[in-house]
Amino acid sequence: MRIVAAVAAALTIAATALPAASAAPAGPPATDGVWRTDGYGTLFVLGGGALREYQTTSLSCIEGDSARQTGPGSYLTADGTALTVRTTPDRVHARLAADSAVGHRRLTRLRALPANCTRPASADPRTSFDVLWQTFEENYPFFAQKGVDWHAVRDRYRPQVHPDTTKAELFGIFSRMLRPLHDAHVAVKDGDRIFAEVRPGTELPSKELDAKAKQFTVTRDLHDAVHRQDFAAGRITYADLPGDLGYLRISGFGGYAGDGAPFTAERAELDRTLDTVLTPARTRRLHGLIIDLRVNGGGSDALGVRIAARLADTPYTAYAKRARNDPADPTRHTRPEPVPVVPAHAPRYTGPVAVLTGGSTVSAGETFTQALLDRPGRTVRIGQPTQGVFSDVMMRALPDGMLFILPNEEYLTRTGRTFDGTGIAPQLTEPVFTEEEFRQNRDSAFDRAVSVLRPRR
Repeated sequence: MRIVAAVAAALTIAATALPAASAAPAGPPATDGVWRTDGYGTLFVLGGGALREYQTTSLSCIEGDSARQTGPGSYLTADGTALTVRTTPDRVHARLAADSAVGHRRLTRLRALPANCTRPASADPRTSFDVLWQTFEENYPFFAQKGVDWHAVRDRYRPQVHPDTTKAELFGIFSRMLRPLHDAHVAVKDGDRIFAEVRPGTELPSKELDAKAKQFTVTRDLHDAVHRQDFAAGRITYADLPGDLGYLRISGFGGYAGDGAPFTAERAELDRTLDTVLTPARTRRLHGLIIDLRVNGGGSDALGVRIAARLADTPYTAYAKRARNDPADPTRHTRPEPVPVVPAHAPRYTGPVAVLTGGSTVSAGETFTQALLDRPGRTVRIGQPTQGVFSDVMMRALPDGMLFILPNEEYLTRTGRTFDGTGIAPQLTEPVFTEEEFRQNRDSAFDRAVSVLRPRR
């Protein structure tokens, strides 16, 4: 999921006050130089065959990830994400895209790298505290929604940090500071220690929960399936059910092509899976399709949109993305960028769909759920609300070597609504993988979906 393997992590960072943009330097290549993102505060230095990231706040600048150049305006990160930078004709602005993500980042050229980016940051624990606190202060959009006074948090915990505070002690302080946010896209990592919190009453996806849920559904729900097959390293399961219904279980939007595989391989494996599942004969025959996202750890939004494109016959907008872009004002954002769903040039299923969700539907599992809200054709959501975390995460490094992540984006419906914190509610509420359901061998959400989709005679 994205809190462990942040999608396109090299793209994200805090906004800050930096030198004004200058006229573009003469001579090619147009992309070489120093660039600032709108709404993320990241600086990128392009040139010498590489892209280098600098993570900034109003009081810090820390060098982050890098990517090697593979062509004009093209770069490849260590995790196989392809980045593309395209300048405007005046060469003062540019747009950056990652193939594993949706949307773009707007860039503005700077005269030079700020001086504090060339000096090493102090390893004093108080500096690490200040960098983390300031990063949230300038980027996190949801303090008011969560009822958290972030300035009061600083006043309470900053005096507990001293020059001799150990990393273990500082990790504990960070954990106590961030726990009240109950935000699954907020985490701190120090070696093997990881702090993360979820919405109360929910459970994060895990290998154990995924295996338990999958075994239960195979044994209980798919025992009379006409055909069942696993795909994409076991992360996708398809089954033909009696009554010409289909069942598609998706446990994540990534990990399809093995560890370390580039996004192009992930996308190709998904396409092979969908080509096998959504054959012309099957799409004509099905009366309904159950899409099970109840244990889904997220991944790439782009893969979710790609699946949505196989479920629509007319173009529509999945959602619009915007990011907080004023360090002093959490109500100000970048201009929302619509993310389109364009019907694929391949066999598509456009009939009734039942989407099963729960509190362990997280991140890209939720953006995919949101991408189906305005899907042409009948779509019904069954189960429990999703986790309530949608944004791509910003992955940041501290001077002492600890890592942390946070969200800074909102995913908007066509009416401007977001579902952060609360999650996307079902239209038909049913229990999802509770101990009582397991004990009594019940799967109320699955049974409700079959009842809703099965043709009445």
